[in-house]
Amino acid sequence: MEKLKKRWGITSNFQLVVIFIVFAVTGSTSAYLSKPVIQWLGISKEALSPWIYIPLRILIIFPVYQVLLVFFGFISGQFRFFWNFEKKMLKAMGLGFLFKNKKAPN
Repeated sequence: MEKLKKRWGITSNFQLVVIFIVFAVTGSTSAYLSKPVIQWLGISKEALSPWIYIPLRILIIFPVYQVLLVFFGFISGQFRFFWNFEKKMLKAMGLGFLFKNKKAPN
């Protein structure tokens, strides 16, 4: 655990526990919320092959997870950690352009 605390820049075990809880709650909530979104879009497990249904569900869970991670991070008092984590994760996925500051034209 000490390696993880050092890597993430965490100072206390309490902070580490809070972060783990936020990850757990976010994952569960995003999976739970994706079901009504799938239904609203008219996508059903019975109508599609699992090879299509599962990737579609994952694609829907992903943006919900990103938003909820920052939201639950804010509620838990760990906004800075989760905001930096979010930026790092999206940059690794090639979506870093979302966080670049654009200069105003002269």
